[in-house]
Amino acid sequence: MADNRGRRRDRRRDDEREELDERVVDIRRVAKVIRGGRRFAFRTVVVVGDGKGRIGIGVGKARAVPDSIRKANEKARANIKRVSLADTTIPYTVTGRFGGARVLLKPAAPGTGVIAGGGVRAVLEVAGVHNILSKSQGSANLLNVAMATIDALIQLKSPEMLAEMRGKPLVEVMPVWQRRGRGKE
Repeated sequence: MADNRGRRRDRRRDDEREELDERVVDIRRVAKVIRGGRRFAFRTVVVVGDGKGRIGIGVGKARAVPDSIRKANEKARANIKRVSLADTTIPYTVTGRFGGARVLLKPAAPGTGVIAGGGVRAVLEVAGVHNILSKSQGSANLLNVAMATIDALIQLKSPEMLAEMRGKPLVEVMPVWQRRGRGKE
C-alpha cells in the first residue's frame, strides 16, 4: 500500500517536471581558498517557468557541473512565483533592481519579439513573454541581471487590478494596441 502511494507521488512529480521549461542562464567556476591551495566548484543559475506566468530561479553549487545544474533546478522549482502578463507582453513599464543590476522592461506591440540579451531573455522566455523591450543597466553579472528581471516581473499587477486601484475603466489602463476594438467598459 505504501509502495503504491510513493509511485503515485513520483508520477505526479514527473508530470510537473515535464510541464516546466528550464534554462541554464550561467555556469561559473568559483574557488574556495583552503590550506593546500584552491578548491574549485561550479555555480549554476537555472530559470524554470511554464510559459504562462509562473517562474522560478535557483542557484546551485557543486564540484561537478551536472550536480550543480540539478541542485539549481531543484531550488528553482521550489521557488516558483506567479507574475502578471497582459496577453504576450507585460501591462506597463517597470524597473527591477538586484545588487548592482537594474533591468528596465517595456511592453511591446505584437510582432515585436523579445528584444533582450542574455539573462533577461532567458527569464522572459520561460515566463511566457513574447513581445517586450528591455534594457539592462549597471552590473553585467548574469545572476544579478536574472534576479533583477524577476524582481521587475514580480512588481507587475494585472490590468484589472490597476483599473480597480485607480478607479478607471479597464480600457484606460490597457496597452494601446489592446484597446482597439474595445469600447468603454
